[in-house]
Amino acid sequence: MAPHPLITPEHIENYRRDGAVLIKGLFRNHVETLRKGVETNMAEPGEYAAENLKAGEGGRFFDDYCNWQRIPEFEDVIRTSSAAEVAADLMQSDTVQLFHDHVLVKEPGTSRPTPWHQDAPYYFVEGRQTVSFWSPLDPVREASLRCVAGSHQWPKPVLPTRWLSEENFYPDTNTYMPVPDPDAEGMTILEWEMEPGDAVAFDYKTLHGARGNQSQTRRRAFSLRLMGDDARYVQRPGRTSPPFPGHGMQPGERLREDWFPVIYRRQANMARAN
Repeated sequence: MAPHPLITPEHIENYRRDGAVLIKGLFRNHVETLRKGVETNMAEPGEYAAENLKAGEGGRFFDDYCNWQRIPEFEDVIRTSSAAEVAADLMQSDTVQLFHDHVLVKEPGTSRPTPWHQDAPYYFVEGRQTVSFWSPLDPVREASLRCVAGSHQWPKPVLPTRWLSEENFYPDTNTYMPVPDPDAEGMTILEWEMEPGDAVAFDYKTLHGARGNQSQTRRRAFSLRLMGDDARYVQRPGRTSPPFPGHGMQPGERLREDWFPVIYRRQANMARAN
Protein backbone atom coordinates (compact mmCIF):
# COMPACT_ATOMS: atom_id res chain seq x y z
CA MET A 1 0.00 0.00 0.00
CA ALA A 2 1.41 3.39 -0.99
CA PRO A 3 2.22 5.83 1.83
CA HIS A 4 0.29 9.03 2.41
CA PRO A 5 0.94 11.62 -0.37
CA LEU A 6 2.85 13.87 2.05
CA ILE A 7 5.60 11.27 2.45
CA THR A 8 7.66 8.87 0.37
CA PRO A 9 9.40 5.55 1.07
CA GLU A 10 12.53 7.64 1.67
CA HIS A 11 10.82 9.42 4.56
CA ILE A 12 9.97 6.05 6.09
CA GLU A 13 13.52 4.74 5.66
CA ASN A 14 15.08 7.93 7.07
CA TYR A 15 12.76 7.74 10.06
CA ARG A 16 13.77 4.14 10.69
CA ARG A 17 17.49 4.94 10.35
CA ASP A 18 17.77 8.38 11.98
CA GLY A 19 14.79 8.49 14.32
CA ALA A 20 13.71 11.87 12.92
CA VAL A 21 12.49 13.26 9.60
CA LEU A 22 10.91 16.47 8.31
CA ILE A 23 7.34 16.31 6.97
CA LYS A 24 6.59 19.45 4.98
CA GLY A 25 3.11 20.89 5.40
CA LEU A 26 1.65 18.22 7.68
CA PHE A 27 -0.46 20.76 9.61
CA ARG A 28 -0.43 23.52 6.97
CA ASN A 29 -4.24 23.62 6.72
CA HIS A 30 -4.62 23.67 10.51
CA VAL A 31 -2.22 26.44 11.57
CA GLU A 32 -4.89 29.02 12.42
CA THR A 33 -6.91 26.45 14.38
CA LEU A 34 -3.83 25.46 16.37
CA ARG A 35 -2.89 29.09 17.02
CA LYS A 36 -6.35 29.66 18.46
CA GLY A 37 -5.98 26.58 20.64
CA VAL A 38 -2.58 27.73 21.90
CA GLU A 39 -3.98 31.14 22.85
CA THR A 40 -6.75 29.43 24.81
CA ASN A 41 -4.20 27.15 26.46
CA MET A 42 -2.01 30.07 27.56
CA ALA A 43 -4.99 32.08 28.83
CA GLU A 44 -6.41 29.05 30.66
CA PRO A 45 -3.43 26.82 31.60
CA GLY A 46 -4.02 23.21 32.54
CA GLU A 47 -2.87 21.43 35.68
CA TYR A 48 0.51 20.52 34.14
CA ALA A 49 1.40 23.98 32.81
CA ALA A 50 4.91 25.23 33.58
CA GLU A 51 7.00 28.37 33.21
CA ASN A 52 10.51 27.18 32.44
CA LEU A 53 12.68 30.16 33.34
CA LYS A 54 14.81 30.86 36.38
CA ALA A 55 14.60 34.16 38.24
CA GLY A 56 16.12 36.98 36.23
CA GLU A 57 16.01 35.24 32.86
CA GLY A 58 14.34 37.20 30.07
CA GLY A 59 11.50 36.21 27.79
CA ARG A 60 9.00 33.46 28.53
CA PHE A 61 9.14 29.68 28.05
CA PHE A 62 5.66 28.22 28.59
CA ASP A 63 4.67 24.61 28.17
CA ASP A 64 1.61 22.54 28.93
CA TYR A 65 0.24 19.14 27.91
CA CYS A 66 -2.78 16.82 28.02
CA ASN A 67 -5.35 19.44 27.02
CA TRP A 68 -6.98 17.93 23.92
CA GLN A 69 -10.13 16.95 25.82
CA ARG A 70 -10.80 20.52 27.02
CA ILE A 71 -9.53 22.56 24.05
CA PRO A 72 -11.70 21.69 21.04
CA GLU A 73 -9.24 23.09 18.49
CA PHE A 74 -6.66 20.52 19.53
CA GLU A 75 -9.08 17.61 19.30
CA ASP A 76 -10.30 18.82 15.91
CA VAL A 77 -6.78 18.85 14.47
CA ILE A 78 -5.89 15.51 16.04
CA ARG A 79 -8.92 13.84 14.49
CA THR A 80 -9.14 15.62 11.10
CA SER A 81 -5.52 16.20 10.05
CA SER A 82 -3.37 13.67 8.21
CA ALA A 83 -1.12 13.21 11.25
CA ALA A 84 -2.49 9.82 12.31
CA GLU A 85 -2.22 8.27 8.83
CA VAL A 86 1.29 9.66 8.32
CA ALA A 87 2.23 8.30 11.74
CA ALA A 88 0.98 4.84 10.76
CA ASP A 89 3.18 4.91 7.67
CA LEU A 90 6.27 6.12 9.52
CA MET A 91 5.84 3.59 12.35
CA GLN A 92 4.75 0.81 9.94
CA SER A 93 1.77 0.23 12.20
CA ASP A 94 -1.82 -0.78 11.48
CA THR A 95 -3.19 1.30 14.34
CA VAL A 96 -2.40 4.69 15.82
CA GLN A 97 -3.24 5.52 19.41
CA LEU A 98 -3.19 9.01 20.93
CA PHE A 99 -0.86 9.52 23.90
CA HIS A 100 -1.03 13.27 24.47
CA ASP A 101 -0.71 16.77 23.06
CA HIS A 102 1.98 19.28 24.11
CA VAL A 103 2.33 23.04 23.62
CA LEU A 104 5.68 24.85 23.90
CA VAL A 105 5.94 28.62 23.50
CA LYS A 106 9.13 30.70 23.56
CA GLU A 107 8.47 34.41 23.44
CA PRO A 108 11.02 36.78 21.81
CA GLY A 109 14.20 37.23 23.82
CA THR A 110 14.02 33.85 25.58
CA SER A 111 17.61 32.69 25.93
CA ARG A 112 16.89 29.44 27.78
CA PRO A 113 17.17 26.39 25.51
CA THR A 114 15.08 23.27 25.69
CA PRO A 115 17.58 20.85 27.26
CA TRP A 116 18.73 17.72 25.47
CA HIS A 117 16.52 14.77 26.43
CA GLN A 118 14.71 11.68 25.23
CA ASP A 119 10.97 11.53 25.85
CA ALA A 120 10.77 7.77 26.40
CA PRO A 121 12.33 7.67 29.91
CA TYR A 122 9.71 10.14 31.16
CA TYR A 123 6.80 8.15 29.68
CA PHE A 124 5.19 4.90 30.85
CA VAL A 125 5.27 3.61 27.26
CA GLU A 126 7.65 1.10 25.66
CA GLY A 127 7.69 -0.02 22.05
CA ARG A 128 9.43 0.38 18.71
CA GLN A 129 6.39 2.01 17.13
CA THR A 130 6.23 5.52 18.54
CA VAL A 131 6.24 8.96 16.94
CA SER A 132 5.99 12.58 18.04
CA PHE A 133 5.20 15.44 15.69
CA TRP A 134 6.67 18.88 16.54
CA SER A 135 5.12 21.62 14.45
CA PRO A 136 5.92 25.35 14.65
CA LEU A 137 3.06 27.81 14.26
CA ASP A 138 5.52 30.58 13.36
CA PRO A 139 8.47 30.50 10.93
CA VAL A 140 11.56 29.14 12.70
CA ARG A 141 15.20 29.49 11.75
CA GLU A 142 17.40 29.31 14.87
CA ALA A 143 14.81 28.04 17.37
CA SER A 144 13.91 24.87 15.49
CA LEU A 145 13.84 21.38 16.99
CA ARG A 146 17.25 19.63 16.98
CA CYS A 147 17.46 15.81 16.89
CA VAL A 148 20.52 13.56 17.20
CA ALA A 149 20.52 11.08 14.33
CA GLY A 150 20.47 7.44 15.42
CA SER A 151 20.07 8.18 19.14
CA HIS A 152 16.85 6.14 19.24
CA GLN A 153 19.05 3.05 18.83
CA TRP A 154 21.46 3.76 21.68
CA PRO A 155 21.83 0.76 24.06
CA LYS A 156 20.96 2.74 27.20
CA PRO A 157 18.40 5.53 27.69
CA VAL A 158 19.52 9.03 28.60
CA LEU A 159 19.01 10.03 32.23
CA PRO A 160 15.80 12.07 32.54
CA THR A 161 16.22 15.27 34.54
CA ARG A 162 13.98 18.11 35.66
CA TRP A 163 14.32 21.00 33.23
CA LEU A 164 14.89 23.81 35.73
CA SER A 165 16.63 22.16 38.69
CA GLU A 166 18.49 19.61 36.53
CA GLU A 167 17.92 17.04 39.28
CA ASN A 168 17.61 13.37 38.38
CA PHE A 169 14.03 12.45 37.54
CA TYR A 170 14.44 8.90 38.91
CA PRO A 171 16.78 7.74 41.70
CA ASP A 172 18.58 4.88 39.89
CA THR A 173 21.19 6.53 37.67
CA ASN A 174 22.91 3.22 36.84
CA THR A 175 20.14 2.35 34.40
CA TYR A 176 20.80 5.44 32.30
CA MET A 177 23.62 7.15 30.43
CA PRO A 178 24.54 10.75 31.31
CA VAL A 179 22.98 13.53 29.27
CA PRO A 180 25.49 14.12 26.44
CA ASP A 181 26.54 17.40 24.83
CA PRO A 182 25.91 16.62 21.14
CA ASP A 183 27.55 19.81 19.86
CA ALA A 184 30.75 19.28 21.84
CA GLU A 185 30.85 15.56 21.11
CA GLY A 186 30.48 15.94 17.34
CA MET A 187 27.20 14.06 17.01
CA THR A 188 25.13 14.34 13.83
CA ILE A 189 22.38 16.84 14.63
CA LEU A 190 19.37 17.14 12.35
CA GLU A 191 17.60 20.50 12.27
CA TRP A 192 15.58 22.31 9.67
CA GLU A 193 14.35 25.79 8.89
CA MET A 194 10.59 25.39 9.05
CA GLU A 195 7.42 27.15 8.01
CA PRO A 196 4.17 27.13 10.01
CA GLY A 197 2.54 23.72 9.69
CA ASP A 198 5.71 21.80 8.81
CA ALA A 199 6.46 19.02 11.28
CA VAL A 200 9.44 17.08 12.55
CA ALA A 201 8.53 13.46 13.24
CA PHE A 202 10.74 11.82 15.84
CA ASP A 203 10.87 8.61 17.86
CA TYR A 204 10.21 8.76 21.62
CA LYS A 205 13.81 7.55 22.11
CA THR A 206 15.41 10.20 19.88
CA LEU A 207 17.57 12.70 21.77
CA HIS A 208 16.33 16.20 21.01
CA GLY A 209 16.37 19.78 22.23
CA ALA A 210 16.06 23.35 20.94
CA ARG A 211 17.90 26.64 21.22
CA GLY A 212 16.40 29.66 22.93
CA ASN A 213 14.43 32.17 20.92
CA GLN A 214 16.60 35.25 20.41
CA SER A 215 14.51 36.46 17.48
CA GLN A 216 11.95 39.26 17.52
CA THR A 217 9.02 36.90 16.86
CA ARG A 218 7.22 34.30 18.93
CA ARG A 219 7.97 30.61 18.56
CA ARG A 220 4.80 28.68 19.20
CA ALA A 221 4.95 24.92 18.70
CA PHE A 222 2.33 22.18 18.89
CA SER A 223 3.43 18.61 19.54
CA LEU A 224 1.43 15.42 19.20
CA ARG A 225 2.54 12.11 20.76
CA LEU A 226 1.26 8.96 19.07
CA MET A 227 1.79 5.20 19.48
CA GLY A 228 1.56 2.12 17.27
CA ASP A 229 0.70 -1.57 17.51
CA ASP A 230 3.48 -2.66 19.85
CA ALA A 231 3.27 0.17 22.42
CA ARG A 232 2.72 -1.20 25.92
CA TYR A 233 2.46 0.16 29.44
CA VAL A 234 5.72 -0.10 31.41
CA GLN A 235 6.34 0.58 35.08
CA ARG A 236 8.87 3.37 35.72
CA PRO A 237 10.78 3.81 39.00
CA GLY A 238 9.00 7.07 39.84
CA ARG A 239 6.27 9.50 38.84
CA THR A 240 6.13 9.76 35.07
CA SER A 241 5.60 12.89 32.99
CA PRO A 242 2.74 13.13 32.17
CA PRO A 243 1.73 11.26 35.33
CA PHE A 244 -1.84 10.17 34.38
CA PRO A 245 -2.71 9.21 37.98
CA GLY A 246 -5.15 6.41 38.66
CA HIS A 247 -4.87 4.77 35.25
CA GLY A 248 -5.05 1.21 36.64
CA MET A 249 -2.92 -0.36 33.88
CA GLN A 250 -0.53 -3.28 34.40
CA PRO A 251 2.91 -3.77 32.78
CA GLY A 252 2.65 -5.29 29.32
CA GLU A 253 -0.90 -4.10 28.65
CA ARG A 254 -1.90 -1.89 25.75
CA LEU A 255 -2.82 1.56 26.96
CA ARG A 256 -6.51 1.80 27.82
CA GLU A 257 -8.44 3.12 24.84
CA ASP A 258 -10.95 5.14 26.85
CA TRP A 259 -8.07 7.37 27.98
CA PHE A 260 -5.80 6.94 24.93
CA PRO A 261 -8.13 6.52 21.94
CA VAL A 262 -7.25 4.76 18.71
CA ILE A 263 -7.49 7.49 16.08
CA TYR A 264 -6.52 5.44 13.01
CA ARG A 265 -7.02 1.84 11.91
CA ARG A 266 -5.48 0.85 8.59
CA GLN A 267 -7.96 -2.00 7.97
CA ALA A 268 -10.95 0.31 8.42
CA ASN A 269 -9.47 2.93 6.12
CA MET A 270 -8.65 0.33 3.46
CA ALA A 271 -12.22 -0.97 3.62
CA ARG A 272 -13.64 2.51 3.07
CA ALA A 273 -11.28 3.06 0.14
CA ASN A 274 -12.59 -0.09 -1.55
